[in-house]
Amino acid sequence: MLHTLQKIGRSLMIPIAVLPAAAILQRLGAFTFENPLLVYISKICDAGGKAISDNLPLMFAIGIAIGMTSGQGTAALAAAVGYLVFIRVLATFEDVPIDLHLDMGVLGGVMTGLITVMLFNRFHSIKLPDYLMFFGGRRFVPIITSLVMVVMGGLMGLIWPPVQDVIRSAGLWIVEAGGIGVFMYGFLNRLLLVTGLHHILNSVVWFQIGEYVTGPGSIVHGDMTRYNAGDPTAGSFMSGFFPIMIFGLPAAALAMVKCARPEKRKRTAALMYSAALTSLLTGVTEPLEFSFMFASPLLYGVHALLTGLAMAFMYAVEIRMGFSFSAGIIDLVLNWKLKEFPWAFLAIGALYFFLYYGLFMLLIRLFHLKTPGREEDFPELTPVIAAGSPSMDEQRVSAIVECVGGIGNIIKVDSCITRLRLWLETDQGIEEDTLKELGAFGIMNMGKGHVHIIFGTESELIKDSIARRLTA
Repeated sequence: MLHTLQKIGRSLMIPIAVLPAAAILQRLGAFTFENPLLVYISKICDAGGKAISDNLPLMFAIGIAIGMTSGQGTAALAAAVGYLVFIRVLATFEDVPIDLHLDMGVLGGVMTGLITVMLFNRFHSIKLPDYLMFFGGRRFVPIITSLVMVVMGGLMGLIWPPVQDVIRSAGLWIVEAGGIGVFMYGFLNRLLLVTGLHHILNSVVWFQIGEYVTGPGSIVHGDMTRYNAGDPTAGSFMSGFFPIMIFGLPAAALAMVKCARPEKRKRTAALMYSAALTSLLTGVTEPLEFSFMFASPLLYGVHALLTGLAMAFMYAVEIRMGFSFSAGIIDLVLNWKLKEFPWAFLAIGALYFFLYYGLFMLLIRLFHLKTPGREEDFPELTPVIAAGSPSMDEQRVSAIVECVGGIGNIIKVDSCITRLRLWLETDQGIEEDTLKELGAFGIMNMGKGHVHIIFGTESELIKDSIARRLTA
């Protein structure tokens, strides 16, 4: 069950990764010009951005189908066909007042994607009689998916109205719960990161709860979607991440470098500053968090608590900031003028920088915590290849493969944004220290031969190199 949920969480990142494109286009569309040509270009960009944001459920359906079938194009097509059929059937039940408009949002896309994956796994190799064999095999998957989604559309048309009312009420309650609601979200978000299930929580909060009626009269749901649609009350479930990712975690990295043993400080800095820069610029925090998550659960617990408090604090001072991917400087710049920039955020960020730095320094020294650079057997660190590097050292990949038992021990390989995911014949004898020498931030043994190795944003490159060797 945990493995299935992790696969869903990883797959949800596929459509989420498209959102920066929508943010860039909508940002360009938000400029006001007097020149008619520039006005027309601005409208084109805005329309392009809305084409993405208005079709998030469809992208979620396709993304899950792709992510959970290892990129099978037939599954993606089936998910798209299934979702289009589903929403048309669901619309036939809208003989209700406009305020009860049936809208499953991204949940409809997620449900369609999961159903498509189950049907693909069951029918992609089906054999039909010779006179029907043209429709057999993978070609049968879109057909059966569309038929099943007709049934699901009719079923959800009967079931969904009361469920929608419950979700709507719960979502509005969470939004209206104020500081308590955003604190619990921030706290749980960091705790769930350990298992990779935080993406599921994010998808509900960012794309489902709350509602906002746009100028043309359409209704949008979710904190992120509402923010980008211009809802002045949205952003509560995103604002608190900015002080953490831009100021807090880089300060924690600096504290861990300062606390490292003098003879190991330079090697520790190579690891910490690379991870801190990734958090600062992109808002991808796993490389940094995994460097102390298991070495010191106390520090990670404090980090989770401070994240919840940041969410509550930003809510209390009524600072609403949003992003399209994560709360790094890149997203901060993209959203700079979507709303009046809250300059008080810089003061809060500075406060969080010193808070993280002071608390991490105090706790590490007071409790003699074994953070990077303080372990007795801390490995010789190899500087991590810069995120997004177009090349990958094949010798290094060979060394990584040998650390997990060789290419013959690898059954399957996959990755998400920061994790290399391996399915092994046996997970005994994994050389964790050597993997850290090769740039791993952490290793998680999920059981039954399923291992996650945190290599940061270069995990995809490593996965591709290993996959080529598996198919050679």
